[in-house]
Formats: sequence, structure tokens, C-alpha cells
Amino acid sequence: MMRRGEEREDITTLIAMTNTADHNYGSMDTGMSQVSSGDKNVFSDGITRIDFVLVWEESLAVLKDGTLEKDKSSHAIQDSHRKWREDFLSRLQAAGIDQEMREVLQAKKKISYVLLSAPWSVLCYYAEEISLRVPLQMVTTPNFNWSERMLEKIKIPNLMSQDVPSMPPDYYTCQFRTNKLERFLGSENKETFFKTTQRHQVLYEILARTPYGALKRGEVGIERLLSENAFSAAYPLHEGPFEMPGGEAVDSQSLSMRQILHQYWARWASWKNYQPLDHIREYYGEKIALYFAWLGFYTGWLLPAAVVGTLVFLFGIWLMVTDAPAREICESKDEFVMCPLCKICSYWNLSSICTTFKAGLLFDNGGTVFFSIFMALWAVTFLEYWKRTSAVLAHRWDCSEFQETEERPRPEFTATAPMTLRNPVTGAEEPYFPKRRRFNRTLTGGMVIIIMVSVVLMFVVAIIVYRVILSIIIYKSHNAFLIFSAGRIASLTGSVLNLLVILMLSRVYIYLAQVLTRWEMHRTQTKYEDMFILKVFIFQFVNFYSSPVYISFFKGRFVGYPGNYYKLLGIRNEDCGAGGCLIELAQELLVIMVGKQVINNIQEFIIKLKSWWQKRKIHPKVRAEDEKVKEGVSTQDAAPWETDYELLLCEGLFDEYLEMVLQFGFITIFVAACPLAPLFALINNWVEVRLDAQKFVCQYRRPVAERAQDIGIWLDILQVITYVAVISNAFLIAFTSDFLPRLYYRYNNDGNLQGYVNFTLGTSPSNFNANNTQCRYRGYRDRNGHFRPEYFHLLACRLAFVIIFEHVVFFIGRLIDFMVPDIPEDVEIKIKREHYMAKEALAENECIFFLIINHQNHFTLHKTSQYKS
Repeated sequence: MMRRGEEREDITTLIAMTNTADHNYGSMDTGMSQVSSGDKNVFSDGITRIDFVLVWEESLAVLKDGTLEKDKSSHAIQDSHRKWREDFLSRLQAAGIDQEMREVLQAKKKISYVLLSAPWSVLCYYAEEISLRVPLQMVTTPNFNWSERMLEKIKIPNLMSQDVPSMPPDYYTCQFRTNKLERFLGSENKETFFKTTQRHQVLYEILARTPYGALKRGEVGIERLLSENAFSAAYPLHEGPFEMPGGEAVDSQSLSMRQILHQYWARWASWKNYQPLDHIREYYGEKIALYFAWLGFYTGWLLPAAVVGTLVFLFGIWLMVTDAPAREICESKDEFVMCPLCKICSYWNLSSICTTFKAGLLFDNGGTVFFSIFMALWAVTFLEYWKRTSAVLAHRWDCSEFQETEERPRPEFTATAPMTLRNPVTGAEEPYFPKRRRFNRTLTGGMVIIIMVSVVLMFVVAIIVYRVILSIIIYKSHNAFLIFSAGRIASLTGSVLNLLVILMLSRVYIYLAQVLTRWEMHRTQTKYEDMFILKVFIFQFVNFYSSPVYISFFKGRFVGYPGNYYKLLGIRNEDCGAGGCLIELAQELLVIMVGKQVINNIQEFIIKLKSWWQKRKIHPKVRAEDEKVKEGVSTQDAAPWETDYELLLCEGLFDEYLEMVLQFGFITIFVAACPLAPLFALINNWVEVRLDAQKFVCQYRRPVAERAQDIGIWLDILQVITYVAVISNAFLIAFTSDFLPRLYYRYNNDGNLQGYVNFTLGTSPSNFNANNTQCRYRGYRDRNGHFRPEYFHLLACRLAFVIIFEHVVFFIGRLIDFMVPDIPEDVEIKIKREHYMAKEALAENECIFFLIINHQNHFTLHKTSQYKS
């Protein structure tokens, strides 16, 4: 083990390599291929490709004499930033990166652009260093998805299919080796051998691990410089504009990849078509492509869930007309006088909730039991088939073994780890952070999570108190209309307030989670993201689901009975509204789920408007070579690095995944209370796919392509949600719904529900009030407040239902898991074929290695025998 402190801190660069180009790569032509004349992503020589752009802004104050002077208040900070930039750029140059400087003047600031390009020798060195995969042989097998195959078999026209031009070819690949360059396809052309996204990956790797100051202070990498505002932006360039070229006849094969994605993916007219996933992967990398693949797959699977949920909802509408207890309540008039809902409230007739009770039947009926079982099995089947789809895509995109064998340490970890340790597998020295120190930091992060979860629960209690106090205030107002709707007003406003609290706390905690996860020093990007996601999701799970869980399983359970009500902090415990808890749960879910979706989509449109407004700004004045200022430069004449700088920063996929996974939780965990939830989710996701596509193609700067094997820890979270959903729906049907009480009463009453309402109501004790006026309340109690035998019979039925329900669903889920293999058989054959070809391609190098070793051993034995003789 070697400590980093022993290394010299004033090293020129962390990158140990030579900038001398090798001009003898196999039989390849040594000259660089000429870049097409229409490509603007090049240096001023028209040949050197731009792989990355660094940007910074400097404020300028124009004095009366015409000279330029820095703002004195920020003089020291800007000097420090200038020194960091100069040091950083000089080390990039020492690492072999070609650079070209451009400047743009505006009225109050100067924008500087540094164009970066990696020469061939740097690309080859880092392609081997970060295990880039390059092609061995083209795959000719066409790719089909399951719906295409099904529609083709039953001879139905496929309306979702579309012919997307410039289909990226599929290859058998293996990791790049410089000494085997001639064995790879396309190695004769240096310009096109490495894909554009691979060039971006190489440049970002160098930028992320290059220091600009003291290593002990963590002054390493472009991300730190961006956070310190030394640079304003760092990004690769888009491949030209996304708009279609002018003219009537446009050859589709001449379109750039960005134009293809806009035309065949991001437009609203493409809502019914398959997503061009291979094109998305070619342009944005595997991680973004896997997100859109999962989103499209999830949206497609929501269709049967939405259809069944809508049918269950329609069944509830039919019950509103035919249900015997509903008819009994509506026709009861003054038969059932109910006890006051609060201390200052008045008596009320049960017939007054006729409309509310009927509305509750939309969500609380026998169909919801079937739908709960259906959604539990739907979730299990969905995840199993997604695993298959993910395995197919991971193999097709050469990511099947990314996490196990290919993933390198994070550049930030490489630069700031305190020591190195020899890898027992490869034998190479690798950066290392002690496990005990990471465990202690992770434990500290866990304590922060517990504190934040406690804060959420405090807000939940505060909202409960708010609803109680608001109800009291409304009753004291003596307004007949408000008093009649007091419970609904308090519940609805409490739901809206809860949504606002959720969104506020989410922003605070996400920032804390980022700081904590960075502090924990995780080795790989996958591990870093998994731990960050886990922290945030635990918090968000409690944040979003605490209020629905309270309404489902706790509200109205500990109320007591007239004359002996239970209290908390001197306030009577909150009871369910006149229509029952399930309709309140449905209302809470609709407010949170639909409200959040509406807010998110409004934010998406605001991003669209913000991007449009930036493009409408007056183009800045450009400093020409003769130092004069030219004005009126049109957007079409603007350089691509200027156009891309006006776009918005892509902040990753975390928010997109989180939104969808929380939605998945709502449509599975509480689906018994809201059968329309899958329909709302389906409509939202159809919109979400196009909005996200437009953001990436039109409004965002191009992100650096990242490789990924699957959707990561999100799949584990989805599986946990599926298990929680089974248990939640079992308890929801058993203890919150009226399904089992109705079934019990029907069984003991010759199959009809006449008199069911009276069966569910208790009678207040005679000493409840001074007038000895008796009233009714919800509960299976006698006149003395003791539980009737039926209460215990129902309790046994409810517990038995929970056990049977979850055992049956889990058994069927396991059966589905067993019957559906995670990796299709044809994919396993392809993986074995690819391993064989990679072994053949690199076999010669291994043979030479063993020959050298054998020759050395023979020479050593020969010398030893001579010495002994």
C-alpha cells in the first residue's frame, strides 16, 4: 500500500503518458482524414475536430476613458480563478490536448471559449486505459421487439413502426488494445475509428482527473472548477442544428443524428411510434438510452393496467345506482341521527352524506379486490419482462459486463483518494479509500437521513393538527355551507399543503444527499449514484407516502366512542370523514399524484419557454481578428460552441427516474383506493416521453455519453415497492375497505345487504349528554362502549384475508419469476459467440506472451545448469 501523501504535490499532471504519436498502426494510413466541408465543429484549420468546449465569463466595467477594468469587489476572486484556469489549461496542453481560443464581447462581459481536441495518440492511450469497446465484426441479425413479432405473427399492420434513416450498425466488440489495432473494423481510418461519443468520454476523463492546484485541498478536475465558478460550462458539441434543412426534397440519409432524433422522436407527431433507441444510444450513450427504453417499456405496460382500472371504475359507477346500502342511506331521512364529529359540532343525519357515500363506491367496491391482485401480478410480470428487455439491450449495446469488468474508478476518486492498493485480480496499483473510514461516513449519513425523516413526520403531525383546527374554525363561523363541507375543505386544503411541504423538503434533502454521498468517497460512478439514489429515495418514500399511509391505516382507528374519545395533545384524535377513510385516501392520492405530475409538466414547459427566450436574445457582439467589434451577427452565422452555450445544462436523469418510480409506487401501493391511477399515469407518461425527448434534443447541451449495464439500483427499488404493494393492498382491503364487512354480513344474512348500515353503526351510551339523547356512530360496539362479538369475528377474517392474499400473490409472483428467465436463450448464445470472437482476436498476443515466458524459463534453466557444472 502506498500513501498519496508521499507523492509530490506540485506534479505537472496526474496523467502519465507520452504525446509522441506512433505512425505505424498496422496497415493504416498515417494521414488524418479530411473533415467534411459542411462540418462546423472544427478548429480554424477546418480539419481538427472539436471534442470539448470550456467556457468562462468575465465581467467588464467600461470607464469614461474607454479602458476596461475588473470589478474591484471581486478582484481577488477573479485573479484566483484566472490562475486556476491558466494552470488547468497548461496541464491539459502538457497532457497532449490541442487547444484553440475564441472570445466574444458583450456590453458588460467577455465570454471566452477554449476548444479542445484529442489527437490520435491520446485517444489510443485512453481508449485502452478506460476500456473502450471497438468493433470486431458486424452483426447481420435484425432486431425486433416483442410487439413487432406478435403483430407480424397475427398479420396485423404495425402502426407503431417507422423507418428511421441511418440505422446505427450492430457489431461484435471487445476492449480496445493498441497492439491489436489492425484486427478491429475501420482501423484504417483514424478520423472515424472512434465514435464521437467515445472521443467525448476520453476528453471528459482527462478533464475530470487533471489537477489545477494542491491535491490535498481537492483542487482536481473540471467539476470542482465548475462548482467554484472558475469555468461557466464544459460540454461537447451537438452535431449541428436540430431543425430540418430548407428545401422541398431532403435526402433522409443526409440528415445529422440530431436532426433524425428530432424528426422521428422528439416531435409530438411521433407519439404513437416506437422510440429509435439505437439512435438515442448512438448520440447520447447507453445510460440515457436505457432510461428512455425503460420509460417506453413502462408506459406500454401501463396500457392494460389503465384499461382494467377504468373498467373497475365503471363498475363502481354501476354500483352507485344499484347498491343496497347506498339506497338505504339515501332513503333513511331522520332514521340515523349521528353523533357530533367534534366538541362544538351539532348532530347530523346520515342521509346528508348520500352523495359522498355513493362517490366512495367508485373506489370501494368488490372490483378493487380483483384489481389489487391484478396490479400486484402486473408489477411482478412487468419487472420480469423488463429484466429480459434490459438483458437484450445490454448485450446489443455491449454493456453486459460493464459493472463487473469494465467500470473504472471515478475520476474524482482517482484524483483525491488518500492511498493506492494493488488490485488482487489485475495486479495494478489502484486508488483506495479505507473501508472503515467509508463505513463511519456512511453511518453519519444514515443519522442525517433519520433526522430528516423525523422532520417529515413532524410536518405530517402538523398537517393533522391543521386539519383539526381548521374544522373547528369553520364550525365556529356559523356559515351553513361551510359547516356542511367542513371536513372536505379541511381534508382538501391539508392535501394541497402536504404537497407543498413535500416539494419544499425534497429540494433541501437532495442537496444534503449530494454533499453526503460525495463525502463518502465511493470508488465507481455506479456505486456513487446507487448510494445517492438510495439516500434520496428513503427520504422521498417517507416524504410522499407518510400522509397516505396515515390515512390508510391510522386515521379513525384510535378515536374511541361517544363519552370516551381518545385525545392527543389535548385535541380529540382525528376521525375519518362522513364518507369514510377510503374516499379521503383517493382524494389525497389524486392531489399528490396528479398535482405533482401537473407541476412537473409545468416545469417542463417553463424549461421550454426559457430555452426559447434564450434563443431569442440579441446575438452578442463578436471581436474580430483586427480587434474591431462587428455587430448584427445572425444566429445562423453564430459558431456552434456559442449556440450550444445558450442551451441549458443537462443535470442528469435522477429527477426523471425519481418521478417515475414514485408514480409506480402510487399506482401499486395504494391502487385499491384509486383504480384510475394507472390511467392518469399513462396519460402523463405519453406526454413525459415527448417532453423529455424535446429537452435532450432541443433545450439541453449535449451531455457526455455514459455507459451503463442496466437502470441500476432503481430496479431493486421497484422490486421492493412491488413487495410493499402486495402487503399494503392486503391491509387496505382488509382494514380500510368495506369489502370484508359486506362479505361477512352477506354470509350471515342470506346473501343480501338489507340492514347493513344499521349493522355497521354503534349506539352512544345513555350518559353521553345531559339530555340522554342517543345518537349513532361508526363502530362495532354495544351501548356500553364494549366491542360486539361481530368485531372479533371480523378481525379474525381480516387477519386471515391478509395472510391468504399475500401468500397467494407472492406464490404466483414466484411462479412467474421461475417461468420467465431473466436472459433470453438467443441472447445467451450471442454472448458466448462474442466471447469466442474476442478470445480469437486477442489469442495471438497471449501466445506470443507465453512463448516469451517459456523462452525466458528455458534460458534460465540453461544458465543454471552451466553454473552447476
